Amino acid sequence: MFLDFYNLREQPFGVTPDHRFLYLGKNHREALASLFYGIEADRGFVALIAPPGLGKTTLTFQLLEKLQRAARTVFLFQTQCNSRELLQYLLNDLGVDTAGMDIVTMHNKLNVILSREMLAGRRFVLAIDEAQNLGAEVLETIRLLSNFETPRAKLLQILLIGQPQLARKLASPALVQLQQRVSVLARLEPFGVEETARYIAHRLQVAGYSGGPLFTPGAMGIIQDRSQGIPRNINALCFNALSIGCATGRKRIDTEIVREVVADMDVESLSKPIALPRATPAPAMTGTVLSYRRPAPRRWIRRLAVGTACAAVFIAAGAVILPSSSSKVGRFLHKITELSASIRSDVSSTKTFAGSTTESGLMVSPDEKAAGYPDPVLIQPASSSSEIATTIVIVRPGETLRQIALRTVGQFNDAIVGQIRELNPAIADSNHIEAGQEIRLPGVSARRDVSPSGNATNPAGTN
Repeated sequence: MFLDFYNLREQPFGVTPDHRFLYLGKNHREALASLFYGIEADRGFVALIAPPGLGKTTLTFQLLEKLQRAARTVFLFQTQCNSRELLQYLLNDLGVDTAGMDIVTMHNKLNVILSREMLAGRRFVLAIDEAQNLGAEVLETIRLLSNFETPRAKLLQILLIGQPQLARKLASPALVQLQQRVSVLARLEPFGVEETARYIAHRLQVAGYSGGPLFTPGAMGIIQDRSQGIPRNINALCFNALSIGCATGRKRIDTEIVREVVADMDVESLSKPIALPRATPAPAMTGTVLSYRRPAPRRWIRRLAVGTACAAVFIAAGAVILPSSSSKVGRFLHKITELSASIRSDVSSTKTFAGSTTESGLMVSPDEKAAGYPDPVLIQPASSSSEIATTIVIVRPGETLRQIALRTVGQFNDAIVGQIRELNPAIADSNHIEAGQEIRLPGVSARRDVSPSGNATNPAGTN
């Protein structure tokens, strides 16, 4: 978790509709005021309609919180039901056992409860979330519930919360009577650029953050663009950005982190077929040419870092709860600790190449074979030459000189490094090579196999 890393008391970008985190932008504030006024004025039916993710449920909880002192409230979300089941859900929420009751008996029981609340001077508010899922028959049943009234007041105030499909249902000729009874219709709209920034700052503040700006202006711009100002999307982007920021030790979220989050959350890319690359031979030349076109590995270090951080949290918790290393659990935690240390070592150092040889004698990694990559293309020299037979390798993204030497020559030591420098005078620093760069290596069949001490070795015996 990133709470300690960013000095937060609680999760600022959670998925539950906690009204404490509700940010009342201009549009949300107007909607809340309209709904509150409609219920206070005993209008009978009010509705809140907006696309998914804009905070309808959170706003409803804030409204019910304000009404709680002077009204009895019920919040229903089971909307894939028939009329009988709806009445059962309502009465069960009121503590009534409906087993064996028919619809008439349930109506009478509800009327008794509503009358009792009116005599106590309290309103009764029924909020129905996801109302777009209700069938026309159930919506008509809800309309009939509004007939619980006295000559002077409605006994039941009903709030319908739903997506735009609810508006289309209310506009149908079959539900014209219900449409006419909805006297207040509130809407929600996405946040603009400034409201998105204030929304993020508000949630961080509620969660206990007290430092400087946590997101750079560039990161904020990407979040606004990709989320389209929808709070649920903003929450998802910010949560993942803070997770990666914590795993990589970044105290401030910048554009690089947010772009990585956007790429990771691109669902459309997962639906596209993966095109396997093909080996492309280079033009014929003196020496052996090994040419690959392969997509660069992306984001594996960050993902491994996130996994390592989670493992570290688990290990720390186990070390506190079960300090005894003599127990089975203690030995298990010890093994996990060793594994975590090994993973962190792999992240900070270059992976050791381990592969198998192709028909041409060149090495291919197990990952490449599993992924279906073709064997490398080996082009023999066009004619004999007095020069040392060499191999020209095109550097892959993320590849090191050690990996290249092990893959092509089969060994890596000071003598091999010396030969590589001989053949590549342009390489000033063997620790810094770039993707796409051509490097000449001692040939597979004619290299000078030299041990680290400088003595000749048998090529067949090298590891």
